[in-house]
Amino acid sequence: MRRLPLWALICLTACLAPWYSLGPVHAEVVDRIVAEVNDEVITMSELDDMAKMIQPAAGLNPKSKEAKDLKRQMLEALIDRKLAKAEAKKRGITISDKEIDQAVESFKKKNHIPDDAALNQAAAKAGMTIKDLRQQLADQIQQERMMAVAVGAKRAEISDAEVRRFYDANVRDKGGGNQVHLEVVNMPFPPGATMAQKEEVQKKAETALKDLRLGATLAEVQQKHSLTVQDLGFINQADLNPQLSEVLSKLRPGEVAPIQNPEGFQLVVLVGKRSGQPPSYEEAAPQIRQLLSSKSMEKKFMEWVKTLRNKAHIKIML
Repeated sequence: MRRLPLWALICLTACLAPWYSLGPVHAEVVDRIVAEVNDEVITMSELDDMAKMIQPAAGLNPKSKEAKDLKRQMLEALIDRKLAKAEAKKRGITISDKEIDQAVESFKKKNHIPDDAALNQAAAKAGMTIKDLRQQLADQIQQERMMAVAVGAKRAEISDAEVRRFYDANVRDKGGGNQVHLEVVNMPFPPGATMAQKEEVQKKAETALKDLRLGATLAEVQQKHSLTVQDLGFINQADLNPQLSEVLSKLRPGEVAPIQNPEGFQLVVLVGKRSGQPPSYEEAAPQIRQLLSSKSMEKKFMEWVKTLRNKAHIKIML
């Protein structure tokens, strides 16, 4: 079974919608242990929290076989993260309050959160405190530094031939097609939400949708209802969930599609459409080189983590 790369966990905060990246840190009830890693444990609630982050983004039904397989991969990745974090602590890799402050500001900017009040509201809706968020960001920075220590801060050298092969296979032949510019309003259910709480979120989603359809701007609706909005920019329509792609194909720019899923509601605003043209090799090469270099470093890091596994006491009880 293919293991979930550690970098997938490290990058979650920056890449996913705010209500996933603000995933709850602590279980609200005592739950069972699914793995022991030296003198630490991983609980089912930790694993469930990670699943809530990744499964919706991957378009998986939580009850499907694919979702169960992914859950086991996530457990393996959490074990790797525990080992790397313990090694970072052992080596004295610490993160200052100033660095965390900067990470919080970056998080707010990336997720279009205007101020601290809105950040507090978003965190509370996700069952978190600002302290929890700061801890997550500190852990992320610590992981990145541990990777640099383990494999070297210098990025791997990638040849022009490697960049060209990647461009030909993944950009030139797949970069065209229709593209859509999307903005997403996220309204998640609180952790362990009651039926009344879910109905309250649904009512808020319906009110926001009505306001948008009556001509209110997204910024006005965001401010009125204290919502978080993620601008996804232009993405290939073919890369979207087929059901969502079909819905968007029927919309005109400025129109909105309401989406309900097990985690809550989303309002997907179609900002614009265009016929996608793949970037030239010269335009794409710097990003491709960075991507391939990062993958090379991640591969070396996973080989290093394997050496930690060989020396660790690991017991899986899933």
